[in-house]
Amino acid sequence: MAGARHPVCVSGAALVQTERLQQMFAFSVCWSDDSDSFVRRSWEDFRKLHKTLKETFPVEAGLLRRSDRVLPKLPADAPWLVHRGRTSRGLARLQLLEAYLRALLAAGERVSRSPVLTGFLAPQPADLEPMLPPGSLVILPPLQEPPPGPSGSPAIRTLEAQSLRCLQPFSTQDTRGQPFHTQAQEALDVLLRHPSGPQFCAVRAYESSRADELSVPAGARVRVLEASDRGWWLCRFRGRTGLLPAATLQRDGLGTLLSGPWLHHGAGTAEGGEGKAHGSPRSPQAAMLPPPVPTRPPLSTIQSRCCTITRKALQRDPGRQGAL
Repeated sequence: MAGARHPVCVSGAALVQTERLQQMFAFSVCWSDDSDSFVRRSWEDFRKLHKTLKETFPVEAGLLRRSDRVLPKLPADAPWLVHRGRTSRGLARLQLLEAYLRALLAAGERVSRSPVLTGFLAPQPADLEPMLPPGSLVILPPLQEPPPGPSGSPAIRTLEAQSLRCLQPFSTQDTRGQPFHTQAQEALDVLLRHPSGPQFCAVRAYESSRADELSVPAGARVRVLEASDRGWWLCRFRGRTGLLPAATLQRDGLGTLLSGPWLHHGAGTAEGGEGKAHGSPRSPQAAMLPPPVPTRPPLSTIQSRCCTITRKALQRDPGRQGAL
């Protein structure tokens, strides 16, 4: 991971509304090292960012000469947003802030690669929490702006369901803690389906020291192929397969919900017709110091579980085998 990375693309992912009706705006950020992460920022966070950018780049902000201005203006609520509901107004703000961030990335390398913008989009500890605050709602925007209805309200979009049949009876609880039962051969409409291999995110950066290990930046989303109690997990990241210390990984709650081809943005009967997904009903886990990196497993275990490319790399470098 040599060299400083910088954001190259930003997309508005969701509006996160807490139980106290506070609104956070979630964005998917792609980085120059081909990693991606999710971050959540408030409207006030953007106001502070804009103020800092103007102080750091007075020329680009047009403070010295208006013709030199390349920094975009921070969007403000337009009059047409005043009469819309709170949720619809929040989604409209998400769209405006997405356009603002993209304009910053297009404002030149001095701005797009500056520590100010890079630090703002870098995952913070709150972004890496595996669960959202209790009572949170994740409100998904439509894929594109739908044509307005007769009263000027957005059209309602729906989640595309996949019909599957239950093989055997099953009992669990739904997102509200209510009993949920299915019978054998009962047809079910699946709205969200997890991909093979659970999604995790790196709570801190890790630099590989062996040919069979992976290097990941903090906040990167990683797919776990095989977990073990030895403290090292077989993972896939940026097209490569290798080992990562389990202590550096935790479940990627928001990222799993907001990404993947199985998810279709959309709908419900809520205000504005936006789709909603409940956050975890449990409170987040208390912050803990990260555990130390465990002892590496024996070479025989690594060779029996690693991919062919990694196995060949170890065979070409006997010195690394002796160091394991």
